[in-house]
Amino acid sequence: MVDTLLFAIFPYVAVALAIGVGLYRYFSDRFSFSSHSSQFLESRLLYWGSVPWHFAILVVLAAHLLAFLFPTAWGVLAGRPLRLYLLEITGMVLGMTTVIGIALLLLRRAKDARLTAVSTAMDWTVLLLLLVQVATGVWIAFTLRWGSVWYLHTATPWLWSLVKLDPQVQYLAALPWLVKLHAVNAFLLIALFPFSRLVHVVTIPLEYLGRAPQLVIWNRARARR
Repeated sequence: MVDTLLFAIFPYVAVALAIGVGLYRYFSDRFSFSSHSSQFLESRLLYWGSVPWHFAILVVLAAHLLAFLFPTAWGVLAGRPLRLYLLEITGMVLGMTTVIGIALLLLRRAKDARLTAVSTAMDWTVLLLLLVQVATGVWIAFTLRWGSVWYLHTATPWLWSLVKLDPQVQYLAALPWLVKLHAVNAFLLIALFPFSRLVHVVTIPLEYLGRAPQLVIWNRARARR
């Protein structure tokens, strides 16, 4: 019953919330679709946390997505020992980079009184859940080796069963609790997506590509006065 709730029902609830509430928020309060940057309050730790975090997490997510969309090609890629070793080592390094990055972002928000004052409960919740997500990912990589291979025979068919509206929970039910936590936490983040600053990941300013260039003139004489 618990497995059915976590791996057959909750994923649909999470996605429904992400899409439904996300669309409502976009059309009712479009200007809230941003990260609400706090760079002007503190930038040093933001740089050292944000840059490695974004770079590493995008590559990690891309690897998960490619293994999900093209399992046969991914299986061929991981089918040779050398390539498998490279995938595993790269994944571990990127995973540790994400942990360091999100930990710095948490430290930044906690140590600066100005940032703490403007931080909401949702900000802290999302940052902690992101830390849990990447930490469990690294833990899995070190303790349950060769995830590049067994992912294809567990998570991939489970995710495809969700897409086909025919959840097959047995693929996740037989896995260790750590993998289950990693999977459930991922959908929990999806559920919280429209309620948090995470919505900024879907705001791509494509209109700027076709916008006429702007000329900015600094009036130094007026500035001195």
